[in-house]
Amino acid sequence: MNWNTAQNILCIRLDTIGDVVMTTPAIRALKRENRQITLMTSSAGSCIAPLISDIDHLIVYDSPWLKATAPRVDSQSEFDMIEQLREAHFDAAIIFTVYSQNPLPSAFLCYMAGIPLRLAHCHENPYQLLTDWIKDPEPDQLIRHEVRRQLDLVASIGCEIEDTRLKLNVDRQSILRVQSLVQNIPQPWIIIHPGATAISRRYPPELFATVAESLLELGIQIIFTGTGDERELVRSIQSRMTQPSYSLVDRLTLSELSALLSFAPLLISNNTAPVHIAAAVQTPVVDLYALTNPQHTPWNVPNRTLYHDVECRFCYKSICPEEHSHCLRLVKPEQVVQAAIELLAFPTLARA
Repeated sequence: MNWNTAQNILCIRLDTIGDVVMTTPAIRALKRENRQITLMTSSAGSCIAPLISDIDHLIVYDSPWLKATAPRVDSQSEFDMIEQLREAHFDAAIIFTVYSQNPLPSAFLCYMAGIPLRLAHCHENPYQLLTDWIKDPEPDQLIRHEVRRQLDLVASIGCEIEDTRLKLNVDRQSILRVQSLVQNIPQPWIIIHPGATAISRRYPPELFATVAESLLELGIQIIFTGTGDERELVRSIQSRMTQPSYSLVDRLTLSELSALLSFAPLLISNNTAPVHIAAAVQTPVVDLYALTNPQHTPWNVPNRTLYHDVECRFCYKSICPEEHSHCLRLVKPEQVVQAAIELLAFPTLARA
């Protein structure tokens, strides 16, 4: 067995929606005629899988080495997963990680399942756990965009593509449903997504309110999006505004959010999953980019990435260790508005 003859490929990306979306070009590079691609990802990451056409099968696995996974009573889940992988008779496994993640737990599962070929970036010598070890150059030698990191990994086994855009396929039903929701909203309108899982990546609500109010004064309508947990956040922003806006918070499935973004002229958002979904449907983005991580800026789409440079940049923390969040708080609302105006004048790209 070698990489040229491997047909049944397991792609492991135990991470979030945004991370899975940023892996789509690498998955597409792996996909060849008659090749079967199975994605193994977390419950969180699995939500986006139905929109990725290059994925043939899905395995949902919340591993004990993920922070968000609830504590295990015992290790039976791991033995069950090893058996499930063994029964699938995979020819090869590719483990996609950010450079701060260790691929070896996943590699051990694949080794125990008898998967012949196993590829990953790894800082330390994996010996027999990986058959193909790419010595991880990050962060000591360089830092790449997350998309480029994964493309470089699969390129090491001869899988390359020219079109490196993120891509998602939105179903017709979702498009029709969203069109019915926004048909009475005056144009032009844009989307503001003010939430983010990590506190350190959230632009302050009072500043979002100022941005929204300023855009409304220019005749640009605002549609807020978010999950159910972000309902109060959006209400707090709207309560600070003197003009009415629209909210689709907790009213959209992930496919419907993707549909909404696919025909929106612009997204203003913190650095979170909708930024990468917008890039995948070729919608311009104003990204309020907390300097927690340099690798997740909008990929291959018109954008303005806004931040205030700080000495504590690239902390990789969910909560600001300096307790000031200056990398976001010091971004002025007028900068956000100006960035939005510039992008709204940008020629619309052809939809993928």
